Amino acid sequence: MPKKDYFDDPEAPVANSLVVAVAAIVRDELGRLLMIERADNGLWAIPGGAQDLGETTRQAAIREVREETGVEVDVTDVAGIYSDPRHVIAYDDGEVRQEFSIVFQARRIGGVEKTSSESRQVHWVEPAGINDLNIHPAMRMRIEHALEGRTVPYLS
Repeated sequence: MPKKDYFDDPEAPVANSLVVAVAAIVRDELGRLLMIERADNGLWAIPGGAQDLGETTRQAAIREVREETGVEVDVTDVAGIYSDPRHVIAYDDGEVRQEFSIVFQARRIGGVEKTSSESRQVHWVEPAGINDLNIHPAMRMRIEHALEGRTVPYLS
């Protein structure tokens, strides 16, 4: 389902739904970040998606990383909770979601990198290489917050 993110955009459509979403900042043993090129908008992002009924947010993060990248992870911490009503995501079916995303820190414990219907590319990226990727500003903010080495999660 194609989507378009709006962040602090006066032309953004009005939100009509709120869905719990998760994402994961996954680091490997070399400190690189797991990034995907999204199939729905061509932008680079950390893996993530909506929580399903019957699972915890932690389980959702583990599942989303596995589904989008083939990588198995252990969730180690909360990096941030993002709920800024100025960030909405419009889908082609008319749904316009207000952002609500719990971003976790995670470490790789196994798996083999592979693409999926949601990811065109899966790559491990050095933190310095993040600036070379086409990333939506709201996603870039999440990554930057996670890389700051905060002692408490970011809360919006």
